Amino acid sequence: MYKHIMLPVDGSELSLKAVGECLAFAKSGGARVTILNVVPHFSVHVTVGFSSDVVKELEKTREAEYRKAGEQMVAQLKARAKDAGVDCDGIVVVGNSPYEEIIDNAEKHGCDLIMMASHGRRGLDAVLIGSETVKVLTHTRIPVLVVR
Repeated sequence: MYKHIMLPVDGSELSLKAVGECLAFAKSGGARVTILNVVPHFSVHVTVGFSSDVVKELEKTREAEYRKAGEQMVAQLKARAKDAGVDCDGIVVVGNSPYEEIIDNAEKHGCDLIMMASHGRRGLDAVLIGSETVKVLTHTRIPVLVVR
């Protein structure tokens, strides 16, 4: 049975549904959970005439706001896990490639399962929009359990 589950969340309704599924699954097998939220780097593209210091400060401020929101969400989900009787920790990382952050952190933290949501897009939407879940599935050696 799995002992340590990586649970990536982005705050969407679907990823929050996966939280409930994951906590029930973890509790049934006595596994612990690491909740991961990936915050994107914030960058501003401006035309000539703006001070680079102003732009850098704006980027830094916005990224800090995203990180704070991610930390608040992770803290709420950790409390939910505690109420469910599941050992849980949480991390917020900054990165532009969520699927790489998910895989890297799952490996770094010794997770033996990644459990995540999928929108289940098909056809052209799946091709054009892409899917972090599909990228994780195709790039990791760790088993992945997908919640739809």
